[in-house]
Amino acid sequence: MATSHVPLRVGVVQFAPQLGQVQDNIDKAQRICSKIQPRSIDLLCLPEMIFSGYCFPDSDSITPFLEHPRTGPTARFCAEWARRLQCHVVAGFPERLEADEVEPGVDHEGNAIERVGANSAVLCGPDGWVGGYRKTNLFRVDTTWAKPGTGFATFHLPSPIGTVTLGICMDLNVQPPTLWTVKDGPYEIAQHCIDTNSNLLVMLNAWLDSGESPEEDEDWQTIRFWSARLRPLWAANSDDLTEVSDGSETPEANASSDGRRTTVVLCNRCGDEDGVVFAGSSTLFSFQQGTGKPRILEVMERNEEDVGIWEARYT
Repeated sequence: MATSHVPLRVGVVQFAPQLGQVQDNIDKAQRICSKIQPRSIDLLCLPEMIFSGYCFPDSDSITPFLEHPRTGPTARFCAEWARRLQCHVVAGFPERLEADEVEPGVDHEGNAIERVGANSAVLCGPDGWVGGYRKTNLFRVDTTWAKPGTGFATFHLPSPIGTVTLGICMDLNVQPPTLWTVKDGPYEIAQHCIDTNSNLLVMLNAWLDSGESPEEDEDWQTIRFWSARLRPLWAANSDDLTEVSDGSETPEANASSDGRRTTVVLCNRCGDEDGVVFAGSSTLFSFQQGTGKPRILEVMERNEEDVGIWEARYT
């Protein structure tokens, strides 16, 4: 766990990509990131499959957009901006499998499909490629083309980032037919953070809008859900409820608690694809075990297209 008292400075990019318009989406990200000054942040995050878009119906439709994990357009973008900003950069992309990894499978409806790729993330630092991660718990759209990963990825990076676990969207949930309850979970990625002593969790999401209270700028139903699925990182006991304010009364951590602390970045996309609406509402949480409340440090609006430059302290 990071021991530095220097705050973590994180850039969170949120926008609405256009399905299949890779270069246009990269150009939009370039414009957004051009606002960031070199050496002003430690970590830059971009959402799940941010340059390809997300709602591909089958393996044939996504195949032209599959990327090599080290040399594809997302990896090149991350390496370029990590070098330019002198920070670490992480982004989601659809990974092309090598020929010996492609395999038959079934989708969420039981139809035969070919697994030609993986829903992945790439992490680069100022000196280039650091590592990658493949989404472990697949959403129904992923099951039409993607091979699941084999477990969450944790990296040990320079202070103030420290020990960081990467997850992608549905990794907050569990795979059917597993049943989930507030009391018993399972809380897979939260438990992984505890087991690996991660002080930072980064989730790259293409999370759907809840449809609740559409008149509100932020999707608070979704934000509550995210914090509920990470309950072991903040709960005091089995009776805790997920209480998240609308920002006017952000819960403060109990200063008397000596529980472990975890910073959580939920980097989500916004916009819609063929009627599928995404939640935006990217959020920076500060969790401390034993406090009984999730604490929000920052949140973006549902439809905001920008970069949030946020600061989190571990102590």
